[in-house]
Amino acid sequence: MSKKTIMIIEDDAFVMDIYQTKLTMEGFDTIAVHNGMEALRKLDDPKFMPDLILLDIVMPYVDGMEVLKKIKEDEKLKKIPTILLTNLSQKEDVEQGLGLGADDYLIKSHFTPSEVLKKIKIYI
Repeated sequence: MSKKTIMIIEDDAFVMDIYQTKLTMEGFDTIAVHNGMEALRKLDDPKFMPDLILLDIVMPYVDGMEVLKKIKEDEKLKKIPTILLTNLSQKEDVEQGLGLGADDYLIKSHFTPSEVLKKIKIYI
């Protein structure tokens, strides 16, 4: 079985490093992307298709909600499980994220990397 690839879209280098390390140790390939604009460019490449996307909301250039909207509008991308991993914990943010088609909405401070990993394994 080939390795599953997880795209991590996160502008915080420390958080990115934690998740890249954790996922790599668990046998996943990871692709690190540091902002929404870069993510959309990468997802535009037909040769590139991650098995799951871990997406932050608050990022420079293009925020995670906009990235999520574009993913779910794209025939080629919309089936990719997308988990929002963010610090935004307001009910409205959660509702907006799930309403736009996120498969899950995780608040960073409420989930350890191990718990996030369990959630990832549900979707892939």
